[in-house]
Amino acid sequence: MIDNVDGDEFVLIKIEGMHCHKCEQTLQKAMQKNQGVHEVEVDFASGQASVLYDGSKVSVGQLMEAVRQAGYSPSGFTRSQLDSTPHT
Repeated sequence: MIDNVDGDEFVLIKIEGMHCHKCEQTLQKAMQKNQGVHEVEVDFASGQASVLYDGSKVSVGQLMEAVRQAGYSPSGFTRSQLDSTPHT
């Protein structure tokens, strides 16, 4: 796990075509091949992947292309920048 995620971004990608845990594993491996991807969690039940990544090294477009190359259809995304400031 990466200790310092200052400036990293988080994206939820909606994915169509997943049917099982094998699909989750396939997509996880496909997105992790991109430099700058720190963590990927894929859930076929909700039809989405959550990705923690360094936006200066990889783009959402590249992540969505990895989904397409793995044989699935990205249908949208929600992106946010992480705020590492402690909230009190």
